[in-house]
Amino acid sequence: MATTTADTDAMRRAITLAARALGATSPNPVVGCVILDAAGELAGEGHHQRAGGPHAEIHALREAGDRAAGGTAYVTLEPCNHTGRTGPCAQALIKAGVARVVFAVGDPNPQATGGADTLRAASVRVERGLLAEEAEAGNAAWLTSVRLGRPYVLWKYAATLDGRIAAADATSRWITSAESRADVHRLRAEADAVVVGSGTVRADDPHLAVRDIAGAVQPLRVVVDTGATAVRPGARVLDGAAPTLIAVAEDADTTHLKAAGPGGEPVDVARLPRAGRGLSVPALLADLHARGVRSVLLEGGPTLAGAFVAAGAVDKVVGYLAPVLLGAGPAALGDAGITTLARALRLRMTETVRVGPDLRVTATPERTTTARGYEPATPVSTASAVATPKER
Repeated sequence: MATTTADTDAMRRAITLAARALGATSPNPVVGCVILDAAGELAGEGHHQRAGGPHAEIHALREAGDRAAGGTAYVTLEPCNHTGRTGPCAQALIKAGVARVVFAVGDPNPQATGGADTLRAASVRVERGLLAEEAEAGNAAWLTSVRLGRPYVLWKYAATLDGRIAAADATSRWITSAESRADVHRLRAEADAVVVGSGTVRADDPHLAVRDIAGAVQPLRVVVDTGATAVRPGARVLDGAAPTLIAVAEDADTTHLKAAGPGGEPVDVARLPRAGRGLSVPALLADLHARGVRSVLLEGGPTLAGAFVAAGAVDKVVGYLAPVLLGAGPAALGDAGITTLARALRLRMTETVRVGPDLRVTATPERTTTARGYEPATPVSTASAVATPKER
């Protein structure tokens, strides 16, 4: 069946609805659903709001009521076909009498896939692929976690126009504008975890929690502190405003963290194997994935960023470039195991936007990272003396 303007408009609305829950549904995907009645008029819409709560289709069906019968449901992800904390959405659509289902992206989760076949077996017309690229982009974190078995990683940095994250004397406040720093809180609100290294903690004592965004779910604050020497009692990341995890080497002494949390509680610690002077990127990501983290905002300094790039574990780059020149000082990216231009990580520019006086550049790697393709060429190191400027 030919796609109509009404089909495209409805699916684009579903994608917009899904984005409302970024950062709030893990370990589940973000999903939006729009239902048009048999006459092509809007009958109901909804989105998945939190893990364990009703799926997008259920919200939309409740709003549509009897008008769903004979209508069309537009869903950003293939309706699920299994019973978990909620029932199968494919069966709910069949029970409501929906005549046609259009979904953008197939469900790669083997436990939930098969909804399209169930719908077809019940004589529901099913179409796949409408605005698939847009829907994939909106659900990149969850899709990456299912396909690669690790969290999706967005590396954010702030730099001068000549690529410096601090001056030669290590001063870095503030390279970018207040508008850019506020925009970073939006990125934090959309992530499950914010990751920094010990150099950032020593230089900035960052807070890393989300501010000034209503209804935001606070991300897990993660500090890669191999020797357990950077995070001390009284550090701002231990204030209780958001959950905190300290990643340390298996043999690190964490005695000082046993009562350093809010109210004298012990701090949550992940003990990971050493790799060189730091910790293994795959080990860190595997630990976070096991904790339900599906998206990571990497805000660490150049050494930590270099380790992630070397590991093939950066899925998106967002750079805030200020109209400032320094000429000297640390670069945004440290050693990433790239020794020749032929091995450069080429990026595809996807967006350029003015944010106050700054330019926000968004890009994604051209090469595809495979499930086995992110073994580190360089270990996570926490010895960087200069940290990326942090928003507070």
